[in-house]
This record gives sequence, C-alpha cells and structure tokens, in this order.
Amino acid sequence: MSLGWVTIPVSLFVLMTAVAVVRLIELTTARRNARWGIDRGGIEYGQRHYPVMIVLHVCLLVGTVAEVVLTDRAFVPLIGWPALAVLILVQVGRAWCMRALGPRWNTRVIVVPGLLPVTTGPYRWIRHPNYLIVLFEGIALPLVHTAWITAMLFTIANTPWLVVRIRTENAALWPAVGPAAQGSS
Repeated sequence: MSLGWVTIPVSLFVLMTAVAVVRLIELTTARRNARWGIDRGGIEYGQRHYPVMIVLHVCLLVGTVAEVVLTDRAFVPLIGWPALAVLILVQVGRAWCMRALGPRWNTRVIVVPGLLPVTTGPYRWIRHPNYLIVLFEGIALPLVHTAWITAMLFTIANTPWLVVRIRTENAALWPAVGPAAQGSS
C-alpha cells in the first residue's frame, strides 16, 4: 500500500488497523468502566505513570510500522506466523481478563472500596495476567513483520513501567484485604 512517499506492506497495514480498532474498543470500554468505578466511590491510583503507558504503547505501534517501512523488513514466515499466533492468543487472554474483571477492567488503576480483588478466570492462578499479556504482545506484534528492534526496545522500556504499575496495583488492591488473603494468592 503506497501513501505517496512511503510504501507499507498490505499485511502490516491490515494488522496495525486491526490492533488500532481493538485498542479503540478497549479504550471505550475502559472509559465506561472508569465511570462505573468512580460512580461507586472508586479511587484512582497511579495517575502520574498513566501517560507513560500511553506513550509506550503508541511508540510500539509507530515503532513497528517505522521499523518495517524504514528498514524494508520482509514478512518471514518462520518468525511471522508463530508471532501472529502468539498475538492472537494474547488477545484472547486479554478478553478473558476483561470478562473476569467485568466493569472493574480498566487501563487505569481504579479501586472501588469494599470490593475484594477478583480471583476468578486467569486471576485464579496469577495476580496480574494482563501484564504478562502486555509483555508477550510487545514482543509478538513487532515480530510478525520481523521488527525485532522495536520488540526489544519496547520490552526494555516497558519493563520498568510494568514494575511500577504492578507495585501500584498491589499497594492499592491488597492492603485492604488483609494479610490472610494476601498470602493466599
């Protein structure tokens, strides 16, 4: 697909369009769920690091396209198909997380007082499955079109953010339930 001065592979255009549509649906859901939480007395934590997440995820999308276009990366089936399979699996995983959390799923950290942390769905086995999904997605999405530099840079840049985010969520969610529940997960 040619945009005048640049040619984007059709498969990359389709992939990135699909990812962008999914992101827009997620953001719409997150806004609706944020209203739900705030209407029930929810308190937002980690507002200062939220813009960093937005920048990182925009850079993942832009970086993937830029690396493929600027370096003329080809689709390598041996890497691209498994990466696409992982990407599809993580989308299914994210949908499972969203379903388990219901109206409490959000891109922000909003805690409604009195509601215990969710321990169903993937949260039965792991406290923060969505961040494991983000980790795999940040690697798989660029690798579909062999954008390994973007995969590496996003992973390196995103790791400290994930640490901050997980600490923020743990501090917001788990002290309220007490030591017995904290040790059981």
